[in-house]
Amino acid sequence: MGLRTWIEGWPAYRQMTSRDPLGRGAAAKSQRSRELPVRTASAERTVKSVCPYCAVGCGQQVYVSDGRVTQIEGDPDSPVSRGRLCPKGAASKQLVTAPTRQTKVRYRRPHATEWEDLDLDRAMDMIADRVIETRRRTWQDTDENGMVLRRTLGFASLGGATLDNEENYLMKKLYTALGAVEIENQARI
Repeated sequence: MGLRTWIEGWPAYRQMTSRDPLGRGAAAKSQRSRELPVRTASAERTVKSVCPYCAVGCGQQVYVSDGRVTQIEGDPDSPVSRGRLCPKGAASKQLVTAPTRQTKVRYRRPHATEWEDLDLDRAMDMIADRVIETRRRTWQDTDENGMVLRRTLGFASLGGATLDNEENYLMKKLYTALGAVEIENQARI
């Protein structure tokens, strides 16, 4: 490799000698990066989605190939994020493709040392039974002065950062209907 070839391969030289003085376009590209295939080129289809992390609602384009998510990028058509994603949103592909992702209902009985797999219907029934029993046992219709309360302090809701606006809204409605008082989500804490 000659000196001239080496200098022309230097991004700062290309930046100073081209029509790209800020180095945001062709001046920033190396020969290697020009030859790399586009990560989304092999996708069979693109699905529009919303980032699941916070309540901002950034638009995402999910690239799918053979029924599997291959890439997730910001949606340039989104009026919220205009194609940009924060670091968590940019890494959201890991939510669905991580090899350590749990895809079964896991349950550890009281005082047990091992986890066991449960059928989803059985797990949902167990949760519903416990919610109904806790609500029945801890329901407060009135206080000692006869003031109407109609509430329970037996359970609470804490929404997480992976819930979107719609899920947090539905959680709020559900727990309010059940009579819970302590209803929060991670964005407010």
